[in-house]
Amino acid sequence: MDFSGMEKLSLVDFDDNLTATLFMAGCPFRCPFCHNGELVLHPERAEKIPFEDILDYLRKRQGVLDAVCISGGEPTLMNDLEAKIRAIRELGYLIKLDSNGYNPAILKDLVAKGLIDYIAMDIKNSKAKYSLTCGVDIDISRIEESVRFIMESGIRYEFRTTIMDEFHDYADMMAIGEWIAGAQRYFLQRYEDREGCIQHHFHQIQPQKAKEFKNIIKAYVDDVGFRGYEFND
Repeated sequence: MDFSGMEKLSLVDFDDNLTATLFMAGCPFRCPFCHNGELVLHPERAEKIPFEDILDYLRKRQGVLDAVCISGGEPTLMNDLEAKIRAIRELGYLIKLDSNGYNPAILKDLVAKGLIDYIAMDIKNSKAKYSLTCGVDIDISRIEESVRFIMESGIRYEFRTTIMDEFHDYADMMAIGEWIAGAQRYFLQRYEDREGCIQHHFHQIQPQKAKEFKNIIKAYVDDVGFRGYEFND
């Protein structure tokens, strides 16, 4: 499978690393707030980037870039993901994987083979509202398995939630905190109604309420931060 998008330089995808980000088309979820709607809904229409072109770019940027973030859609759907990661790692790059956690067996295999340096997994919502937030009925046990594995894996990771008034309330934050208690890092991400979203007209959680959400999670996770909010946290 080919990647369908590439951001040649990102300063925000992987901590302080200078990162190239690759996007794969296709996802089993239909999160209405997803800003990569075209990749999710119509993967057959997505641009295809020859992998050798990506490798050529990464070879030229050796010593300048530090890492490659593999994102989506949902990259664990790629049938040749392992081979592509190996080719990138051979060039000396760190690998960050963005995932919705719905393929725990793939996550376990990649980590066991030493191919992943950092995982960022979405926690869409509390377990009770997970299917609602994903836009499809899902098997929550698969998400639970990925959360347990990641927390016990020994590699660096973060969990993150894009928060909106229509989907998230104080009780959800409490439930998420209890679920991921003891996690390394957790981020609250500001919703943006972008052109590429699957649906529109949802509402952002306002800054004061976002800070209250953070305080709830802080009772369970030491390192809690924000993405997309302009205030200092």
